[in-house]
Amino acid sequence: MKLQKKIKWIVYKINDEGTKVVVDTSSESADWEPFREVLVNAKALNKNKTQGKGPRYAVYDFNYDLANGEGQRTKLTFISWSPDDASTFPKMMYASTKESFKRALSGLSGDELQANDEADLEENEMLKTVSKGTAALK
Repeated sequence: MKLQKKIKWIVYKINDEGTKVVVDTSSESADWEPFREVLVNAKALNKNKTQGKGPRYAVYDFNYDLANGEGQRTKLTFISWSPDDASTFPKMMYASTKESFKRALSGLSGDELQANDEADLEENEMLKTVSKGTAALK
């Protein structure tokens, strides 16, 4: 993802069989809202095979200006989305596979963002965390 610089973000999901992590969707657009909407509207199968809110993994290529005017920074960041109101089974599936999946990815900044409700997915909140408070907020 980092070498190509075309893809801005990728959202991953665990397939319905629970056997592997696959790409759910990706985009070349830097627009935050479509990315946020994919996460907020994610669905997963519960243990009884009914669909409900679902967790996701994501990688987002943050590009931001420094607030002090000293240039730009780029950070390829892992995001774990596990909504509080999702059922226990999919949340446990994602929690148990997260570390091994992260190790399989390359080029990440080392930063990880955990989001559990829609407020956690606000762009400025994410930027503050990723930049450790140095980003010029939008």
